[in-house]
Amino acid sequence: MALAGCQYDAPKDLRPVSSALKLKMEQLGMSEIAPIYIRIFKEESEFEVWKKRSDGKFALLKTYAICKWSGELGPKKAEGDRQAPEGYYVVTPAQMNPNSSYYLSFDIGYPNAYDRALGRTGSNLMVHGACSSRGCYSMTDEIAGEVFALARDAFRGGQRSFGIAAYPFRMTPENMARHRNNPNMPFWRMLKEGYDHFEVTQLPPKVDVCDKRYVFNADAGEARFNPSAACPTYTVPEDIRVAVAAKQQADEAAYRVALAKVEQEEQRKAAEAERRKAQEERALVAAREFEKKRAAQKEATTATLARAGVAEEGAPEEKKGRFGAFKRWLGGLRGNRSEPPATTASAPAMAGQFDAGAADAAVVVPVPVPRPSAVASRAAGPAKKEAPPQRTVSPETAAPAPTESPPPPKPSVIVKEQERPSEEPSTQQAAPSEPAPRPATASTRAPESPAPAIPSPASTQPQPPPKKIDGPNFDDVFG
Repeated sequence: MALAGCQYDAPKDLRPVSSALKLKMEQLGMSEIAPIYIRIFKEESEFEVWKKRSDGKFALLKTYAICKWSGELGPKKAEGDRQAPEGYYVVTPAQMNPNSSYYLSFDIGYPNAYDRALGRTGSNLMVHGACSSRGCYSMTDEIAGEVFALARDAFRGGQRSFGIAAYPFRMTPENMARHRNNPNMPFWRMLKEGYDHFEVTQLPPKVDVCDKRYVFNADAGEARFNPSAACPTYTVPEDIRVAVAAKQQADEAAYRVALAKVEQEEQRKAAEAERRKAQEERALVAAREFEKKRAAQKEATTATLARAGVAEEGAPEEKKGRFGAFKRWLGGLRGNRSEPPATTASAPAMAGQFDAGAADAAVVVPVPVPRPSAVASRAAGPAKKEAPPQRTVSPETAAPAPTESPPPPKPSVIVKEQERPSEEPSTQQAAPSEPAPRPATASTRAPESPAPAIPSPASTQPQPPPKKIDGPNFDDVFG
């Protein structure tokens, strides 16, 4: 515990690596002060630290997460483009910055000889903490401190510089096929050659620049490599050349397989995108048609309400229009009530109007409304009833007189009384006679109706009185 407290009391650039990382070094056969090599993968946002083992080969010590990197896949070309560099760079002790405003940092060495040969500009491209990037590779403070300590210890062990290889992505056949249409692909294929040299040798490649391109593990003898001039004659160690050629051949076969899969997947995605686009267009057309129908229905409803005198819902005239329609409807009802209704009633066999065979007949006769004079005279006293008209009947055809006269018909109920004919046939027939007309005035005259049909004679037996229906007595009303 006391040791841990002392470690945190030390300046941040002098703090040792963690005990867990020291233990991992021991397990991998590495020394704390052994040389290091760094690889960066933009797309994966991964930062690899490789360290030399006791057998001379390099092994992966730890992979860190890059907190932020700016720009997009591709190399940095100009000052201020906020693009993180890609390529092969070298870091010396002079590029280490323990007093960085971003916790701890070191300059990656951009622009290098290749960048300068292409006229690229920029400066102060760092690996630092604070998780903030404007063209740099930014880490958290904890990771930046650990990476700074690993580089410091490597310099302390005698390494004069360490290399950094910054790639757009892991240079696998699948990724190369996926990014095949990127305009930076020729540059990335050049970077892949150095990637393959490290993969087959597990040693950082010797990097030179000539003819504005990278060359790896090249031996030109006494000649020097000029970044802007043609490359001198050089050779690559045979074992490395053969191993790299074999790997590139295998990668090319895998690339063709990956390319077929990628193209198939792209076609599937394109078809899916077309299907979704067509579906969205159909949905848009359906929505437009729905809006058109809705607008047409609204116009039709508005026109119907306008014809009915009802204002559109929500308008100030709404209540007025509906009340006006109600008043017109109520006025129509009152107008209909002012007209004299024609009420029908069932008329049984009456003296002088039916033959003896009118047993089954039901005659519909109009009944007038009460006269105003009759209603007014009801308060003064009962009115005198007129004597029924006399009829002349021959002795031969005279029918037996009914024992009692039928009551007057009820005006408000329609009744049809069916009479059963007598079983004994009638031998006499009464002569029909017209009843005396009832005097009528303009106010009590009922609407004209056709005269009732006279049924054929059927029986001379006296007919029973009509069925009596409960109701008001209109004897005093109808004179």
